Order: sequence, then C-alpha cells, then structure tokens
Amino acid sequence: MISQQTIQQILSRIDIIEIVGGFVKLKKRGTSYLGLCPFHNEKTPSFTVSPAKEIYKCFGCGRSGNTISFLMEHEKYSYVEALRWLAARYNVEIEEKELSPEVRQQQQVGESLYIINAFAQKYFSDILFNNEEGQDIGFSYLKERGFTEETMRKFQLGYSLDQRDTFARAALAAQYNVEYLVKSGLVVVRDERPMDNYRGRIIFPIHNQTGKIIGFGARIIKSNDRAPKYINTPENELYVKSKILYGAYQARQAIDKQDECLLVEGYTDVISLHQAGVENAVASGGTSLTIDQLRLIKKYTNHLTIIYDGDGAGIKAALRGLDMALEESLDVKLVLIPDKEDPDSYVRKIGAAAFRDFVAANKKDFILFQLEVALKDAADDSNKKAAVVNQVAETISRINQTGDFTKKQDYIRQSAEILRIDEIGLQNLVNKFTRDRIEKQENRAAADARAKAAAHPAAGQPIIGEDGFPLDEMPPDAGMPQDEESLGLLFRHEQNEQGMIRMLLDFGLKSWDENNLVADYILAEAIDLYDLIDNKRLLKILDLYKNWYEQGLEPSTKSFLYHEDQELSTLAVSIMDLHHEISPNWKEHYEGKIATPEDLYKEDVLSTMRWLKLRKIKRLMEQNQQDMGRPHSEEELMMLLQTHKHLKDLERELLDGLGTVIVI
Repeated sequence: MISQQTIQQILSRIDIIEIVGGFVKLKKRGTSYLGLCPFHNEKTPSFTVSPAKEIYKCFGCGRSGNTISFLMEHEKYSYVEALRWLAARYNVEIEEKELSPEVRQQQQVGESLYIINAFAQKYFSDILFNNEEGQDIGFSYLKERGFTEETMRKFQLGYSLDQRDTFARAALAAQYNVEYLVKSGLVVVRDERPMDNYRGRIIFPIHNQTGKIIGFGARIIKSNDRAPKYINTPENELYVKSKILYGAYQARQAIDKQDECLLVEGYTDVISLHQAGVENAVASGGTSLTIDQLRLIKKYTNHLTIIYDGDGAGIKAALRGLDMALEESLDVKLVLIPDKEDPDSYVRKIGAAAFRDFVAANKKDFILFQLEVALKDAADDSNKKAAVVNQVAETISRINQTGDFTKKQDYIRQSAEILRIDEIGLQNLVNKFTRDRIEKQENRAAADARAKAAAHPAAGQPIIGEDGFPLDEMPPDAGMPQDEESLGLLFRHEQNEQGMIRMLLDFGLKSWDENNLVADYILAEAIDLYDLIDNKRLLKILDLYKNWYEQGLEPSTKSFLYHEDQELSTLAVSIMDLHHEISPNWKEHYEGKIATPEDLYKEDVLSTMRWLKLRKIKRLMEQNQQDMGRPHSEEELMMLLQTHKHLKDLERELLDGLGTVIVI
C-alpha cells in the first residue's frame, strides 16, 4: 500500500490543467478552461475544468470529478494505479506501508518481471525493424499480412531470431536474473543452459490497463507440424490469462466513447480492425470468456458484441460464457462473419465502413440465437426439445438485475413463441430455476455465516430495523417520500445540508472571531442539527472532518476531493459548484471591487446555519403541536403553549436575521 506521506506529496504537485490537458484540448475561458468532453461525443464544448477548485465537470453528460477520478474514468485505472501514474509523472518516489514478507516478495517479483518484459519488448522490436533477419522474415511477413509500420509500432510488435540463445545472452549480459527470465516465459533452461523460448516467431506484447507489458504471445512463421502455432507467457505474478483481454489498453478510449466493445478471437483480428479504424476491438485470446474478462469489459461499457467466424467452431466459441455475461448484466449481441472468413480477412476485403455497417446490420440477440441453434440441433427429437426448453429457461433465469425485469419478460415472451409453448409455463420454469439458484446461494451464505460465527463467537447479531430489515440491508427507497411536493422539499433541504458542508470545506480554516475559526462555529452549531441531515453521506464527511480537526489536522476541500473513498470524493465534487464563478468581463461593466465568496463567507455561513436552525425549529413546532392534540392536564397544556411561543419567537428572530418572512 502507498504510504499517506507519498499520497500527500503526489496531491501537492497535481496540476489538473496539465493532466487533463494532456488528454483534452482546453481553452481558457475566464477563470476556468473549456474543451470537448472526452466521455461523450459532442460538437459544442461543455467540458469545464476549474484549476482553482481542482475539479472538472461536463454540463452535457454530467461526468465530474478530480484529477485522480479523471484518470480512473478516462484511462480505467484503479485508485492506486492512478496514484502510481501521477507519482511517475511528477517523479515522486513511492513509499510503501509496512507489508508482510510474502506480499513484499510478490511485489518485488512483479516489478522485476515488468522490467524484464519492457527490456524484451524493446529488444524484439529492434530486431524487427533494424536486424537483417528481422526485416527479411518478420517485417516482410507482417507487411504481407497488410500491417503498416505505424500499426506495428502502435502495438509494439517484434520478432525473435530463429537462433538458439540470442535473446538469453543479451538478457544475461544486461544482468537480468535467470530465474525471473524463466518465470517470464522468455527463456527456458535445457541441459543447464538458458535458451530462447520464442525462436523464429512474431512477438505480440500484451499490456495491462496502464500500458505496462505483462506478457507475450509468439506466433510461428515457418510451417512446422510439431510446433504450436502460438506460445503464450506462462501464468505468473503478472500474467493471468483469465483476466486478460488483448488490445484492451489500445481500445479503452474507443470503447468508452462508442459505448460498445467488439470481442474477437485473435491478436491479428484486433490489430487489423484497429488499423482499419475500428478501434473498439479486443480479443479473448481464443479461450472461453471468463468472469474476470467480462468484468473488465463492464468497466468500459455494458454493450458487448461478439464477432466470431461463421463456422461451427466459431459458433460454439461465441456461445461460451453467455450465462456469465447475463449475470453481469451485459447487453450481448453476436455477429458471425461469413464462412471461410475471419474479422482480419473480412475487414481487409470490404473496408472499415462496410465492416461497421455489416456488424450493425447482422447483430443477433445472444439468447435467441442460442435458442435457434439448439432447436436446429434438436430437430424432431422430443427429448432434445425438452432439454432446449430447460436450457433456455435456466439461461433467462440468470438475468437477475432489478433493472433488467422488462428485458427478462421480453425474452420469456419471444422464447415461448419460438418454442411454441405456453408463455406462463415458461415463466414458471424460469421462476423455478431462479428459486433453485437463490436457495443454493442462501444455503452457501448460511454455511459461510455459521463458519464465521464458529470462528468468531463474540461477533454480534445484525441490528434489525423497525420494518424487519437488517439496518445494512434496508430497501433503497425506505423512508423516502414519494409525492412530488415532499420530494421538492427534500431537494431544498438537501441543498441546505450541502451548503453547511460546503462552508465547512471551503472556509472552515478561516477566522470566525478573535478566538475561533469557522470550523469551531459550524461544528458547535451542528451538534444540535445532526438529526436534520437526511443524507448520511454528508454526515460521514461532517464526522470525518470533526475527527481530523480534533486531532489537530487541517482538513480542507482537497482532503475529501482526493479521498481514497470514491463515494466521498464524488460527493465532495458534487458539493462544489462551477456555475457561480465571477466572469472577469464584469470588470469592464462595473466599477469598484466585486465581492467574492471569500469576502462574504461569514454572511454565507450565518445564513446557511440559520436556515438549518429554522428547519430544526419547524420540526420541534410540529412535534409540539402533535403533543397539544393529545389529552393533557391544565399545567401540561400551559407548558406546551409556552414552548410553542418560545419556538415562534426563535423562528421570528432567525427570519429577521435572514431578512425574510417566508416560513419553511
């Protein structure tokens, strides 16, 4: 884990204009910068970056965040990967927190493999472009396949000489550890002698999401019946085949922008499509789709189109992994290339524009296509047809996301029509498979819970809410008002709550009076207002701020803006406002100094807190009136009337301070 000191060093050096400007062309406008949004296609710039607040916001698609979240969103980095990228950019040496010897050893091995892979890529590329054998055999082969030099360099392709140990000797001369060279798959040891593993092959480097090389694919050029066509890196600390999609690094931005991922089988399919301008393509490496690969796709888009050969093997390959894709709530389509063609040959044959048109016109719904294939195989066999019904019912039952209910019902209706069976009967069968799977999951969860309880007998039981739900499993809309008027009131209250947090983050460390800061005033006043704050995430910020402040730290907007908890970071961004920045053009029309929020912070803090106190008083008055409606003694009723008068006086005093007579 990266130490807090390192994180603070990185954050102190971040220049959001420099980082975002490296990906988006920005033009200064007033105190902010404007550009075309990189997250959706637009012709009129609506992507705004504020260097003062260190945030960006697109007023077209609504995306917003800070420098780190921009890298996470645009480059699909994790939080730690984004920090490491920034550390490299600003030459910040990363200090790790204390790790276990096993984890530290694993990290050291991983770093060593990264270094070896980077050396190997440069070596093989140099052979391809600058060595006589590399040019005569490797470069000529790739040229014959139709690849340009620009494309070869984009994918960092290379060539390994058809000699015994040329690379091994070069790597050992560069003092790389032979054990790690073997682990990387680049070298094998035979008769106690290190030898090249990829002799006479085209080298395809495989990148992770940050662009680092984690392994290689090596394709033989000469015809050799005994040798495998491809050799891939063996699994190690970096290379785990089930978690890799070839070309994902090169395709990530195109997938994000087009909101669709095209999945093909081979390396050359990906490279040909990219060269033709179809840049949202990745490859599964010829293996069955795995859950990790599907989740990697889901980081970029919910729309997956699988493009495979139209032969029997291609169809079977395409159908593998379907159930997992449905469980991940991916919208999956299938396109079969005409027989005896593959994506590589077909895009060369008809061109990029026609290929895109072909894909758009020939997308088949995955479930319905699977059903058609299964029915064709079943022919007139009634037993096989019954198995098909069960198969499609189980497949549809895996569509279990709440938002996919309509899609699920559509599949049941269409499948019943194709199968010529009763729709209600198919619905019941789908429900049965759903219940069976839920029951298995519950049994598994119960077994896990019993195991945990046995291991930790002191663990407490879950706290149950008034409606019978565990408090950490409350329905998402529990307690939320549904009528329009109440929702409008809730929105205004949310603005008041956010206003208090914004004042605290922006001005908490500014002076309030001779002895106190703004934070002292707000935190003291907020103690009696906790029960008003409906947004519990805001309470989380308030409590965290209070905790840091009481420890003698100096929390600010930046403390939350770059918090590793992305929910808090996103909330901090949403609280900040890009709309209310004073245009420098005002100076041309108005004389004198224009008051800024920094000039008016005390008035704004007082106003915000008064509105919250008014809500508190209003709530107390409602409770008091409810009490007055119940039977009371004369003395109790007098007490309630006095309470009502006192609350009205407080309300009037606050309204006078606000300069308004509106009662909320």
